[in-house]
Amino acid sequence: MKKLIAEFIGTATLVFFGCGSAVLAGPEFVGQLGIAFAFGLAIVAMAYGIGPISGCHVNPAVSFGAFVSGRMSATEMVTYWAAQFLGALAGAGILYLIASGKTGYAVGPYGLGSNGFGEGYLGGYAMTAALVFEIVATFLFVTVILGATQAKAPSQFAGLAIGLTLVVIHIVGIQVTGVSVNPARSFGPAVFAQGEALQQLWLFIVAPLAGAGLAGLLFRAKLLEAD
Repeated sequence: MKKLIAEFIGTATLVFFGCGSAVLAGPEFVGQLGIAFAFGLAIVAMAYGIGPISGCHVNPAVSFGAFVSGRMSATEMVTYWAAQFLGALAGAGILYLIASGKTGYAVGPYGLGSNGFGEGYLGGYAMTAALVFEIVATFLFVTVILGATQAKAPSQFAGLAIGLTLVVIHIVGIQVTGVSVNPARSFGPAVFAQGEALQQLWLFIVAPLAGAGLAGLLFRAKLLEAD
């Protein structure tokens, strides 16, 4: 139960801080770089805050990668998923309550920091570009996570390495998809935004799981495990 509570709180925090930086501060105040750091620093904070309890997955793709690599059971993975999706929904809900307190606020088709692609979304990148980016970015992200948390890695720096990796991913990909690499992070805002954000949610579930699964397979095969 401690692990599930930790994953719930951690995922809610990621959505609230990360998406909140885009919704409440936005490009006009903190810019794309500020939003990127908000997501990354939220992970750093949670890595040290709840990492000792649950490992701070706060991401169904990370849990899937851990499962594929042999580091967790299917049952534990599914319970983590439940906590993560509920946490993301709670984080998005809190953000909505705050954002809607501003006169004239409307969620909009890609509101609350929703992920998306195609015409009308940020850089206007096509579905194929979005799919490739999310698979590759999640693969690299989960590779760093599994590598930084393996037995022979300097574990005291794992949270920092993982958080900074997420910063870089956001710097590169915000204009492409808004950056998911995390099905729960995409799910929470999409539920409130509805419309196109909800219709395109499938990509932000399928692509991150594919990228994470590939990373997990490489670790399961000991190709990226330290000797």
